[in-house]
Amino acid sequence: MSTEDRERWDARHRAHGARADAPLAFVAAQRSRLVAGSVALDVAGGTGRHALWLLRQGLDVTLLDISPAALGLAVARARAERLALRTCAVDLDTGELPVGPFDVVVCTYFLWRPLLPAAAAVLRPGGLVLVAHPTRRNLERNPTPSARFLLEEGELARLVPGELEVLELVERWTDDGQHEAQLVARRRP
Repeated sequence: MSTEDRERWDARHRAHGARADAPLAFVAAQRSRLVAGSVALDVAGGTGRHALWLLRQGLDVTLLDISPAALGLAVARARAERLALRTCAVDLDTGELPVGPFDVVVCTYFLWRPLLPAAAAVLRPGGLVLVAHPTRRNLERNPTPSARFLLEEGELARLVPGELEVLELVERWTDDGQHEAQLVARRRP
């Protein structure tokens, strides 16, 4: 991602501010799989929608995003709730995920095809990766995101490396009208 892209995201986050969004229903539905005290990484998590929810569940969280503005908003939200949030400003087009090990890696609505092998490399054995991303079928009802930012139908399954065991993998219309591929996978021992 270029400096221009980073600046565009910073401007967008500054204009919209920190939103108090609830986590995606898919992420919240994984609550029973999460263990308090676990170490989590929220990839491309913006202003902390999932990072803050994970903190509230008792996890130790690092939020990664390209936008320093988004990370600053997330930290302010965490402080307001007296939660400790670590952040990491990384452009995944040129950088890498932070060194783990992590017990949970969450990535929603950010298409980075190397994600699953990279997540497998930083997960502890038995660690989980949670991914939700729109597919091209989403364009049947929604004009955005554009096709270049969407998964092909069935593509998420093909991106899962052998180090990960698929626990759940579905493609479906969500209650909020998005067509998404949703994956829960575990790092093999």
